[in-house]
This record gives sequence, C-alpha cells and structure tokens, in this order.
Amino acid sequence: MNKWPHLLFLFSSLFSVLANATPSQPSDTIAERVKPCLACHAAEGRAAKNEYYPRLNGKPQGYLQNQLLNFREGRRHNRVMTLLIANLSDAYLAEMADYFASQPAKYTAAQTAVARSDARAPTLITQGDVTRKIPACVACHGKDLMGVAPNIPGLLGLPNDYVSAQMGAWKIGTRRATAPDCMSDIAKQLNEGEVQAVATWLAAQPLATNAHAAAVLSDALPLKCGSVPASMPVSAKQ
Repeated sequence: MNKWPHLLFLFSSLFSVLANATPSQPSDTIAERVKPCLACHAAEGRAAKNEYYPRLNGKPQGYLQNQLLNFREGRRHNRVMTLLIANLSDAYLAEMADYFASQPAKYTAAQTAVARSDARAPTLITQGDVTRKIPACVACHGKDLMGVAPNIPGLLGLPNDYVSAQMGAWKIGTRRATAPDCMSDIAKQLNEGEVQAVATWLAAQPLATNAHAAAVLSDALPLKCGSVPASMPVSAKQ
C-alpha cells in the first residue's frame, strides 16, 4: 500500500493548522516582565551561575528598590544590571522590588560552604566587637538574620563569594550608600580573615520554613545609617 498520499495529506494538514494559528502572547504581568532577572538570580533566588548572584525573593521591598536605584544611578556597579535598568522609571523599579519582596524566600545552603571552626564568625554576628564599635549583625539585620522591613536586607540565602565581595566593595568604596554610610564604616574595621569567616558561616545556614523579614526592629539601631529611614518601626521592647 502506497503511504505517500497519506503522509502528504498529514503534512499539508499540519502546515495549514500552523499557518492559521494565532501566536500565543505572553501575559503582560510583572512576573513575565522580570523573567530576564532570573537568568542570573534563578527562579527561587538561588545563585544560578558560579554561586555568586544573590537571592532576591523575600528581601524587603524598600531595600530592593534602593539597590535598583543605586545601580541605575551609579552608586553600585554591575554592567549587566546597569544596562538592564538604565531606562526604567522609579515607578517601574518599585514594582519590580514589590514583586520579588512578595515571593517566598527559598534557598538551600551551599554544600561547599561548610562553616569553619572559627569563633570569630558567630561572635561577630551575635555580639559584635564593642572595642572596635562594631555592632552585632543581628542588631540591625534581625535576630533571624532575615532583615527588617522595609529597608534592612537579610544576610541568609546569599552565596559565600557574594557576601565577601560586597564587604570588600564597602571597604574600598566601590559600593556606597547615602551618608552616613554605616556598612562602609563596619567593613573597614574587619580584616580579611574575619570577612571570610563571617561570609562562610552565613552561606552555610539554611533558611527556615516560611522565613521572612521582620516587621519591626527589636531595638533601636546601634548605628545611624543614611540608607535606613529614622521612621522605621521599633518594637515597644526598646
């Protein structure tokens, strides 16, 4: 039996369907419009390339918005980020920040980031160093280190290399914030070994289920930071 007529009929029918089909259009939602961000930051905020890029999901909206503005205005430096958002309005950046802030924070601690047996890391993170006027990380970033809404970022769910690179950027001035630049002051007090110990310890910590930024500070901020508004809510514990 000659099958060619049947095959020709099938191919012609398929071609007719494809030729007359209406191309599907992606929905015009913020979730669709921020998909280019996921090429580096990944769908769940996990570093997608070389375990460097930071988690976006679940970070406070005000912090994310400030960082987008900093990239656009040249206070932070990353060529790809600058090119992506150079022509975006303040309102659009705020919408992007709001979207990522509303997403659940999912992150699996890097398997290679095993916390070193270095007492400096947990001591600096939970107690700071009074002699050098270095506050504990938890004093500003929250007791769970997930940040405080709307402007203080979480420190968990970030790759080791990213944390240490940002501390280095604060130290040498390639990353800046509105004066008084408290993170720059802190970074300049830390030596290389302390930075690496803290970064390694933080990267090894898993996120708790339903982890999210705190709604209020548990106490007054130990330092005055220009990037954090003085009107941030503080609990009655103060």
